[in-house]
Amino acid sequence: MSLAERADHLTPPLPDWSAYEPTDADIDDLVALLRRHEKEARGWPGADSEMVEAEVAGRGADTRNHLMVRDPEGVARGWVSCHDRARGRVLVGVTVDPNLPDDLADPVAAWCFERAEELATVIGVDRGLERTQMDSGAFADDDRQPRWLTAAGFRHVRDWWQMTRPVAPEEATSLPEPREGVTVRLVARDGGGRLPDEQDLRDVHMVLEASFADHFNSYRETFEEFLHRLRADPGHRWDHWWLAEVDGQPAGALVAVAVTGRTTRDGQEQPDGSYVEYIGVHSRARGRGVAKSLLYAVIADAAERGRNRVGLEVDADSPTGADGLYRSLGWETVYTTQSWHRDLALPAG
Repeated sequence: MSLAERADHLTPPLPDWSAYEPTDADIDDLVALLRRHEKEARGWPGADSEMVEAEVAGRGADTRNHLMVRDPEGVARGWVSCHDRARGRVLVGVTVDPNLPDDLADPVAAWCFERAEELATVIGVDRGLERTQMDSGAFADDDRQPRWLTAAGFRHVRDWWQMTRPVAPEEATSLPEPREGVTVRLVARDGGGRLPDEQDLRDVHMVLEASFADHFNSYRETFEEFLHRLRADPGHRWDHWWLAEVDGQPAGALVAVAVTGRTTRDGQEQPDGSYVEYIGVHSRARGRGVAKSLLYAVIADAAERGRNRVGLEVDADSPTGADGLYRSLGWETVYTTQSWHRDLALPAG
């Protein structure tokens, strides 16, 4: 039975409410719901229609399943999102309207996590697995999400610092050059100049896989999964992929995305920014200043484009002390998010 067919037979979480698979017509209401949640849980909203549309109907929608909940007046009150991230990994998003009092929010949240378990089970069985990991999250300052996650069988496993650094216009040309023997360049383009060179992309993937192999919760993602997922991001740009080489060999990589302007904590509008999705350095090249050179490259690029910031995420418990490098280059923590995991045993296919 397809998701749409299952959704037609869903019993909603509360009497006279409705639950179904969202379409393009629901995007504005999902954006409004997510922004209400972000403002309450983090302090300011950041979601926009481009971001939500990419998840629900964009290039990467084929790896995602969604359900939404509306109250009797038609107001969007809940959203379940399950992303088949890679073999053995399902990213779970559950958003419940912060305007709902606990006596209504609690059963809606419980219903959403039950549906997420069902969807994750279908994904895992379809992949022929015996177990899969449900990977969800929360803002550290959220009072209710951790309670719902705990009730759904998840455990809090990690904190992540969301950091940002201001960018000055003069940094387009004033930052230090890489050390001797180190080069940093954008991934090459094919003969027509439109598509990136496949070998460069494979080198980026190889370097990132190798550099994260000993990191928390590391798992292998195929080259095809890696490309498909990153291209699905609405901020994806091929000219935001950098490859570092040491003595002519691939040694580091950085993948960034464009971030549209957002409303800040104090209600001010910001221009566009850049965000570092991935940065990694191969073990054979550590100690050569590769990471710093890659960061200088994305800062200079942001300055040249007239952007005012570069954001990134760092593991609060990282054994590499990466946060020390970021702080030394001007990054500061803006807020903290949490990872919550649940290991799900699957029935035989």
